[in-house]
Amino acid sequence: MWNKMLATVLTVGVIGAGELAWSSDHDSSAAAPKFVSAANISLQKGLTAAESQGQPISGKYEVKDGHLQLCVYTAKDGKFSEVFVDQTTGQVVKTEAITAGDDLAHAQMQMEAYSKSKTSLSAAVDRAELANPGYRAVSVTSTLSKGRPFAVVSLLQQGQLRSVAEPLG
Repeated sequence: MWNKMLATVLTVGVIGAGELAWSSDHDSSAAAPKFVSAANISLQKGLTAAESQGQPISGKYEVKDGHLQLCVYTAKDGKFSEVFVDQTTGQVVKTEAITAGDDLAHAQMQMEAYSKSKTSLSAAVDRAELANPGYRAVSVTSTLSKGRPFAVVSLLQQGQLRSVAEPLG
């Protein structure tokens, strides 16, 4: 019974999480798969690179102004940052403080979930990709469901987007 309820709650959350990576603030979703398939750096490597700026609490590929970018939210000493990782070299190219608005609210919720986790986001992404052969992770977000931490991982294969929930506890 609990598993069915969790699946329903997470499915609703997953649908929203998948849309974040390809939202209307960015270029069309039809172009996004083409961009991501050309990326040299995995999401996991982007999360690892961002660790130099703080603890990763979410990460995603997004298309903005016709260019693919890998963005990772991090937390360090009670402050949040958006870290941009070069998708071809894996190097951090820019870090911006998150101080207000929806970005701050999202970062605070992600940190609340991640603070209860016992597993890294990279490990959750690895598990999701292993369980879904041929799919590549394009986003990961830490979230809570009934007080338990999960990573919502969006995966892409040949233009098909799939989202799964991986336990972090």
